[in-house]
Order: sequence, then structure tokens, then C-alpha cells
Amino acid sequence: MYRTHTCGELRIGNAGQKVTLAGWVQRTRKLGGMTFIDLRDRYGITQLVVESDADASLLGTATSLGREYVIQAIGTVVERQSKNSKMPTGDIEIKLDKINILNKSMTPPFTIEDESDGGEDIRAKYRYLDLRRNPLQKALALRHKLAHEIRNYLDAHDFMEIETPYLIKSTPEGARDFVVPSRMNPGEFYALPQSPQTFKQLLMVAGYDRYFQIVRCFRDEDLRADRQPEFTQIDCEMSFVEQDDVLNMFEGMMRTLFKNVIGVDVPDPLPRMSWFDAMDNYGSDKPDVRFGMTIHEITDKVKGKGFSILDEAKYVGAIAVQGGAEYTRKQIDELTEWVKRPQVGAKGLIYIKLNTDGSVKSSIDKFYASEDLKAIGEAVEAKTGDIILIMSGNEKRKVQTMLGVLRIEMGNRLGMRDPKVFAPLWIIDFPLLEWSDEDNRFYAMHHPFTAPKPEHMDLFYSNKKEDLERVCANAYDFVLNGTELGGGSIRIHDSEVQKRMFEVLGIGSEEAEYKFGFIIHAFQYGAPPHGGLAFGFDRVCALFAGKDTIRDFIAFPKNNMGRDVMIDSPSRIDQMQLDELHIDIRKEQ
Repeated sequence: MYRTHTCGELRIGNAGQKVTLAGWVQRTRKLGGMTFIDLRDRYGITQLVVESDADASLLGTATSLGREYVIQAIGTVVERQSKNSKMPTGDIEIKLDKINILNKSMTPPFTIEDESDGGEDIRAKYRYLDLRRNPLQKALALRHKLAHEIRNYLDAHDFMEIETPYLIKSTPEGARDFVVPSRMNPGEFYALPQSPQTFKQLLMVAGYDRYFQIVRCFRDEDLRADRQPEFTQIDCEMSFVEQDDVLNMFEGMMRTLFKNVIGVDVPDPLPRMSWFDAMDNYGSDKPDVRFGMTIHEITDKVKGKGFSILDEAKYVGAIAVQGGAEYTRKQIDELTEWVKRPQVGAKGLIYIKLNTDGSVKSSIDKFYASEDLKAIGEAVEAKTGDIILIMSGNEKRKVQTMLGVLRIEMGNRLGMRDPKVFAPLWIIDFPLLEWSDEDNRFYAMHHPFTAPKPEHMDLFYSNKKEDLERVCANAYDFVLNGTELGGGSIRIHDSEVQKRMFEVLGIGSEEAEYKFGFIIHAFQYGAPPHGGLAFGFDRVCALFAGKDTIRDFIAFPKNNMGRDVMIDSPSRIDQMQLDELHIDIRKEQ
């Protein structure tokens, strides 16, 4: 037996017991003639002590220990004279009789501490060492706890966990697929699934009316802090349901996770907001509602004053920033340059300061009287001491989106986005379709299997572009603190409606048959009404921990170039493998 106890469980009640621990040496230190060793495993740290009168062999072994040596320690639990209230095991220590070195260690390239001295790149290269650090152990423990609670909840509500294939057919409509060559079918390829979407719908056709899967998915897309090329979804589907049935079921699941995992109570029921209200008021379809600073349209309030930028704009919007009247000209100039960055895309920024002495100062006061500026202030619900920030343009949604980005930035600067505060809500009534002027065609805002709202079916069968733009999807997103955690829809279950969707998307009958014939045919064999959703599991983990990045919640993540620098992947394969797969590598010119 290598150990009788872990390094995190012994307490003062264990005093006098003979114990055996095993783990990694966190640090050693000498005090007088005594040697102290902090021994660590994933459960905690226990202090070991070798007294000055110990035999020479024990003293010699203790002195020889280096950081991250793996050892077995045998001794007696005793009460510490100098207790450490910051450690759960801080009331005791182990008076050692014997140390067995199980494996030596090279000196690690960074310290295995909560706050490591290693940069992100070096820690990624030695990820197996980074995973020994307490913050990452806590992150993966949270992930495990969430997965456990999810399975318990769904099992209690009669969901079956069913695995779907990883090697599927490529049907690129959204992000790029990862493709896998088939050795036995030369010139043909599998794709790794971006989602089990069609398979979970086929399971509904097959009669498995409540399905779920905590499933790995793959997208070959540019990466951000909340994206990885391989990620995990909580994927769910239900038969014989309407929108409210799905929302109530998974609102219940999320409420259970909040309560059981992090001890947080969230509103019951959760708020619901239409996509149109979210865009009009927050400039985003994933609004952060922890703070106000909502967008107000002031188009009619600014016309006819001789200022061409606003006179000619089709849409003018504004936000009121609390306490912003104190901003200096330098601060306002910096903010103006900030909104001109490509990530925001504004051409400039207009401001109105409602000073605490009652005066008004603005970048447009040459054109607008003080009374006009104060009227704008009232329209945006600004108070004395606030600054009003204004943007304009000819595309309403584009201006609202820019104001939405500015709103989030100001919320960050003013400390309004506390990660310990949780404000979940549902976004509903999305447009079904998005028109692309560049491609002169419609795209599905979610995916081509999303059903139109029943009351919009007549519009859906119209051949007029303006009618199709008015069709709302029977879709919904779960949003938390400005992040979309999950989304889904009631699905199309009628083969004729599905064919019409492909027609609207400009997918011809032959192409539809080639890409999606299997599901169209399945719908002809008694497909029930069904719907579902998927949550981004990695994002759920990060937000529950109050973090922005998902990498710490994935054991072996990729970097922002999609590489695993620890195993040096992706990598080249040898010519024999290429020949077997009938693949030639085209060299860049």
C-alpha cells in the first residue's frame, strides 16, 4: 500500500495515528536542525517534519529531496506548534520515521504554485506540470462536478445518453469542417462533427424521445479565448415538445447547476427577451444585463440643426455613461480612437457632458443649443454628471452593434461586470434568415433545420424578400453575462417544409439530396415534432468559475494557432501514410 491517507484529509483528530502518505515534494526548508517538507497531491498539502535527532539515513534522504520528487512518507500525526490557519491540514504535521523516494524529478521549468513564474507558452509546453497547480486542479474538479450534476438531472428526467458518430459526412454550411481521408475509399473523406445535429434528430425519428450527450465537437475556425478547435457540448433533444417545454426543462437544469455547484440562486422563471429588443437596447443578441447603460435611439431628436453627419444619418443612437462628465479631453480622445479600431469600426464619436454645475459641454455645441443638448440627455435618461456617447450611420443594426461593443467596454472600465454576479436570460424570436448582399442569397441564422414560428408560415412560403426577412425562427439562446452559453430551436419535422427551407437558402434539389437526403427521407417515416438545444460545456465551466478563457477548463487545450505545443501537433505524416491515403501535398509557391 503506497498510502493510507491523502495529503488533504488529516486533521487534529488524527493525532497519534501512524500514517503513510505519497505525493510530490512542493518545497523543503531547514530550520535549525529540523527539515520541513511540504508534500502535495491533488487533495491538498501536508507538512512533514524530520527532527534533528533522526537517524542519519533519514536526515540524508530528506536533505536530498528536490522539487517535484515523488516520495512515500511514513510517520505519526502530531499537533503542530506553529499552526497555519490558511491550510486545511494546518493544525497537524507528520513526524517522519521513513522516506522512500519513488521517483526523482528534474527541476521543473516553472514553479508549481498558484501564481506560477512560468509564462503561458512554457506552461503549455509542459502542460502535465501545469496541471499539477491548484488553480487548474480546481478548474477540472469544477468541470467534473458540473458533468456529474448534468447527468443526474437529465437521468432524473428520463433522458438517455446515446453516442453519435465522430466520422460523418461533410456538409459545410457554417464553420469549416475538419476532414479525415478514408484509406479504404480513395479520394473520399469523412468530416469530424461540428455538432451531432442531424443524428439527434434521427434519434427522435427512431423514437428515443429524450436524448442527451456530453459530446466532443470540432470546428476548423479562428480561435479566441472562448473557442477551441475541439470543444464539448451538452447536446440534448426532446420529442413532442413546444418551445416552452424545452425552455422550462433546461432552465431547470441550469438552475440546478447554479444551486448545487456554486450555491447561487437565479430568478425563477428566467427573463425572456426578443432578439429585436436585445439589439435595440443592448446592441447584441447576447446582452449583459448586469448593468443598465442601454441604447436609446435619438434620430428624431438631432435632425434639422445643420450638422450634416447627423442630419444625413438614417439612425442615431446613444448611451449615457454614469459619472463620465469628469472625463478629460485626453480621455475622450482616447475613447474616440478606441471606437475607430477595426474591432469596433466606428468613424468617430460624439459626446455631450452634463456637468455637475449644470452646464453642458459637447463636441457639437456649435450646432446645438444648450436646451437641445439637455433634451437629448433627457431622451437617453442621462443624469447630471453623466456623459452621453453618440454614434450614427445608415445601417441601424451596424450602429447598434458598435454601440453595444462600446457599452461593454464602458461597463468593463467602470467595474460593472462583476464575475460573481450572474444574470441569465433567454433570447427568443430570432430572425429565421440573414440576407447577404455579397452573395445575393439568404443564410440560416441558426442552421437549416430550425423551424419557422408557426404564425409565420405564410411569410415563409412567400417569394418576396421583404416577407422572408420578417420570418421569425422558433429558436432560443441561453445567455449569461454577455456570453451565449447555449442555443437551440424547435426543428423542422416535415419533409416538405425542410425542402422549402433548402429552396429559400438557395440549395438546389440535387445538392440537398446529396448533402441531406438521409434526413429528408427519414422525415417521411413518421418524424415527431421535436426540438432541443446544446450548451457549450467549456463556456459553462469558465463562467461558473468567473473566468473569461476556457483553456484552463480543458485538460489539454490548443493554443491560439490551433496547435498542441506539448506534443507538437498538428505535424507532418510520412510518405508511406500519404501514399496509402492517395494524398499528394501541394507545396506553396
